[in-house]
Amino acid sequence: MQQLSVGRRVHVRVPASSANLGPGFDTLGLALSLFDDIWVEITSEGLEVIVEGEGEGEVPLDQRHLVVRAIYSGLEAAGVQAPGLKVTCHNRIPQSRGLGSSAAAAVAGVAAANALAGDVLSTADLVQLSSAFEGHPDNAAASVMGGAVVSWTSTPVDGSDPQYKAVAIPVHPEIRGVALIPSERASTDAVRQVLPNEISHIDARFNVSRAALMTVALQHHPELLWEATRDRLHQPYRADVLPLTAEWVNRLRNRGVAAYLSGAGPTAMVLITEDLDSQLLREAEESGMRVLPLSVAGPVQTEVLEA
Repeated sequence: MQQLSVGRRVHVRVPASSANLGPGFDTLGLALSLFDDIWVEITSEGLEVIVEGEGEGEVPLDQRHLVVRAIYSGLEAAGVQAPGLKVTCHNRIPQSRGLGSSAAAAVAGVAAANALAGDVLSTADLVQLSSAFEGHPDNAAASVMGGAVVSWTSTPVDGSDPQYKAVAIPVHPEIRGVALIPSERASTDAVRQVLPNEISHIDARFNVSRAALMTVALQHHPELLWEATRDRLHQPYRADVLPLTAEWVNRLRNRGVAAYLSGAGPTAMVLITEDLDSQLLREAEESGMRVLPLSVAGPVQTEVLEA
């Protein structure tokens, strides 16, 4: 296996993401203009991890760090190895808030490894490797590809590892986002536990129609975003464990605003083409929400700083 040269250094900028977009549970994703920056340098030995910003003082600074694990996964897939690593993370994506921080970390690590190896991995490879850390590709694919994505998982009949796939869909240029971010965090696993094992055929049909409608609304008809963000599959069941988020999603939707629970929450995301009422946003802030205007982001970016 080829050994990478000491001193080689890359910079990765990876966007946040919002998953589900209402009805597209574990399927639809959207990249957002909130970024983590990661610098990775090949050193002669050992591992040094520095974390600034979100997660500082809270995440492990060794081989357990998700970015580091993803780097090693990417290096192995690219057929190279590093004698040592220095990894510096400047994080802006809030952690455990439903904005794809874990997926962004996985994407950053895999993309950094690919850049260090000379860009030998394809976009499909990046989606596959980064999605494997979460077990579903909606957030990771959005951070890899940018814009909006439709993603899916295939389980081979031979019992081999799941295959994570995604296609990009263009987003209407007038569509923007606003994130309402509570101070408390949410555990994806804990929030998933409130979901029922079975749903009715009527609810399934409802969500299939709205998820299909969302792909049209995003591309050509943003006036349909309110209808397209309706959901019966997961948000009603999560309302009791995310009361502040549920309150604001309902409050916004009652005003005709396309609001939904971003991923597993607790962030409430809004898709808009016109500015929201400023008084409403002030009230959201007074209730404990951080209000963050966002645009649709492009794909993960890499830059080789030293050869």
